[in-house]
Amino acid sequence: MAPSQQAKSFKSVRGLLAGLAAGLCLLAGLPGAQAQAPAKQPPAAAQGTSQATPQVAPQAAPQAVPGFWDPRRRPERPDLSRLTVIRFLTETDYPPFNYTGADGNPAGFNVDLARALCEEIKVTCTVQMRRFETLVDALTSNRGDAIIASMAVSPQLRARVDFTDPYYRVPARFVSRKDAVMPEIRPEYLEGKKVGAIAGSAHEAYLKAMFTDAELHPYPNDDAMRAALRKGEVDFIFGDAISLAFWINGTDSGDCCAFSGGPFVESRFFGEGIGIAVRKGNDVLRQALNWALFRVWEKGRYTDLWLRYFSVSPF
Repeated sequence: MAPSQQAKSFKSVRGLLAGLAAGLCLLAGLPGAQAQAPAKQPPAAAQGTSQATPQVAPQAAPQAVPGFWDPRRRPERPDLSRLTVIRFLTETDYPPFNYTGADGNPAGFNVDLARALCEEIKVTCTVQMRRFETLVDALTSNRGDAIIASMAVSPQLRARVDFTDPYYRVPARFVSRKDAVMPEIRPEYLEGKKVGAIAGSAHEAYLKAMFTDAELHPYPNDDAMRAALRKGEVDFIFGDAISLAFWINGTDSGDCCAFSGGPFVESRFFGEGIGIAVRKGNDVLRQALNWALFRVWEKGRYTDLWLRYFSVSPF
């Protein structure tokens, strides 16, 4: 991803990289959130893939789409009469979530979701792109009304802004070579197995805490970790599932590998989820966005959007 290392660590705040919910997360079709993993900051989804320019992935075989909303907790429709326009802020270069489209306008999953929310609320919306590290300052100085930029909910950010309910999460998953895929992974299944993870990451910390009998191999970056799996130097790698999904489906993987087992989403390691930020105390907008997020999901528009951008499900 293009942002500086400082921005990346800021993004760790946005998801130590959220349907997709901290506390609400009913991951539809997920295998019981197995040994649920930590939420890392939002993945640099296109990083390490062969896609030089962001593309909407073609829809592949039917896949389970996660749901981050509890149908039993339907939010009441708030008073929307005071909302006339929503000025969304997003970042400049974080494909497929945010990027500049061929027409020069903002594009990506976050942008399309923002527009769907505006249609549901029936207000005019604008979308302004800014560097990630400038977004919170722009929001707090009233240069925008809401940030939709894969920003992870964290105690540090909660001190400066308020968040909607999470609209997605970044699960962690294991990847193996295709000839060694395991439908389920438990700590005892990986006893003596070589498992790669990024040194110093939440994924490494999770393996150290939960998979104590595995042989842990730390790597300095994604490229080195993925190359080790391709060469058979490790049996599995463990990392953020969204970036891994793009790698598996891209040419850089050489069609070598596939997910093993299901997603891990334990918030203690992997964060509270990804939410939309609004100014402190702006409950009118926050409640309106929560209501609209539920409605977009309930109507199936969230699922359509998810399938449009993610041909290999990270869940």
